[in-house]
Amino acid sequence: MSDEPLLPVYLLTGNDRPKIVRALRRLRTRFGDESVEQLEAASASGPDAVAACNALGLFAAGDGGRLVLVEGVERWRKADVEAIAAYLANPVPGAVLALVTGEAPRSDALAKMVAKVGQLLAYDAPKPRDLPGWVRAQFEGRGASIDLDGARALVEIVGDDLNALATEADKITTWAGGEPVERADVERLATPAREAAAWAITDAWGERDLPALLAAGEAELERREPFSISVRLASHVDLVRAVQLLAAEGLRTREIAKRLKVHEFRIRKALGHADRYTGEELDAAVVRLAALDAAIKGASRLSGELELTRALVDVTRAQETAPAGSS
Repeated sequence: MSDEPLLPVYLLTGNDRPKIVRALRRLRTRFGDESVEQLEAASASGPDAVAACNALGLFAAGDGGRLVLVEGVERWRKADVEAIAAYLANPVPGAVLALVTGEAPRSDALAKMVAKVGQLLAYDAPKPRDLPGWVRAQFEGRGASIDLDGARALVEIVGDDLNALATEADKITTWAGGEPVERADVERLATPAREAAAWAITDAWGERDLPALLAAGEAELERREPFSISVRLASHVDLVRAVQLLAAEGLRTREIAKRLKVHEFRIRKALGHADRYTGEELDAAVVRLAALDAAIKGASRLSGELELTRALVDVTRAQETAPAGSS
C-alpha cells in the first residue's frame, strides 16, 4: 500500500494483530493526521462510515485525500453492509475506507463486496509450531537476525501472544544494534509472559487501538487490581508527554534517554506513541487518569473495573475540537 495507487476500500481481517497494525500504519502515512477519521463499529453504523467518506469536500487535506478507518466491523448488521455497498457503487474520489475486523465475521458478504472494488487483506496468526519462524520474520523485518534456537527461546519465555512477541522483538532488536541475536541474548533480555502482557495495555494505547486496549485491559483485570493497571498507564502517559516536549526542543532519542534516565528502547517506543497524540490530548489524558486514580480510591460509587474501562476509552479516542466561536 505504500507505493501503489490507493483503492476506495480495504478489508483487513485475521488474528495477527501486529501485522494489521503495521498495515494500518503504512496506510495512515499516505494521509495527513487531519485527514484521518477513526470510528468504532460498536457505535458507528455503516451509514455513519459513508457520511464520513462523503465529508471529503469539507475536511480533506490539501492533497485531497481522506482515510476513514472503522474497527470491529464484524459487529455490523445487514443494513450496515448494504449502506457500504451502495456507497462503493459510486465512491468519493480520494476517499479511502479501511474496514478492520476484530473477530471472524459472521458472513462473507462484506469480504465479497470489498473484493469487487477494493482489496481484502488477511493476516492470520501462525500455528504454534510455526511461531519460531514468525519470530524470525519479525526480526528480519526490523533489519536484524535471530537464529532458530533464539526464536524458540523467545516463544518459550513470552508465550504465543503475538503483540507481546512483537514488542520483545522491538526491544531486543534495539539492544542488538545490528548484531545477530542468539538464545543467550534472548534469555538475558526477554520479558516473561506475565510481565509482557502488562505492556500490551500501554502499547495498544500508544497505537490508538481501542479494541486491542480494551481486550488487554480485560485480560489484565484477571491478574491485577485496577489501581496497579492505572498506575502503569499513567506512568507511561507521563513519559510520552515528557518525550514529546523534549523532542519538540530538538533533542534526539539518545539525548532524551539520558535526560530522563530511561532505556533508549522505551524512549523510541514513547516517541512512536507521541506521534499519535497531540500535546492537548496528552494533557487531557494526564488529567483523566488522575481522576481515575481518585475514583478507584473511593471518589466514585462505580466499581474500579468499570471506572478503568471508561478511562481507557476516554484517553484513547481522538479529542473533539469545538468549532471556533463556540462556548
